[in-house]
Amino acid sequence: MSNLPNEIEVLNFHSIVDDRGSWLRVFDTLKSKNSDLCFSQISISNNILKGTLRGLHFQKIPFSEYKAIACLNGSIYDVVVDIRKDSVNYLKWYSTYLSSSDNKFLLVPPGYAHGFLTLEDDTQLIYGMDKVFSPKHYSGIHWNDPKIGVNWPDMPKVISDKDSSLPWL
Repeated sequence: MSNLPNEIEVLNFHSIVDDRGSWLRVFDTLKSKNSDLCFSQISISNNILKGTLRGLHFQKIPFSEYKAIACLNGSIYDVVVDIRKDSVNYLKWYSTYLSSSDNKFLLVPPGYAHGFLTLEDDTQLIYGMDKVFSPKHYSGIHWNDPKIGVNWPDMPKVISDKDSSLPWL
């Protein structure tokens, strides 16, 4: 992972495994710096093929959202981009790998665009967001914008028309 700014967190959770299977607490506000975080929406992203790219997405003010992301199956290369114009880290990007076996949860605060590239077939993610989705406030940045320069591990093989047509900076 690249050096994360203080406001982005990666939380590790311990899985309990026995003869029945496993149990994992997916999120615990006491482990986060943001102990007031409360989810308004929980979504699941199913991705059939390795090389599927989604992003870079965000919601504009007043619907800027806190996102919590974990990988339920497969693995991803996860990217966040600081889009706060007044930040010293404006347009800097950060990355991490998430997989179904690492018990990690990535917490992304408002003011960051988010995207990922699947590294395996049949990759599934769970998202928690603290704001409801507002189509009027939805936005994004082209995944390959040279002003950001994300170093993706592979070229994407599957990108939606919507994501392919996201604006360049």
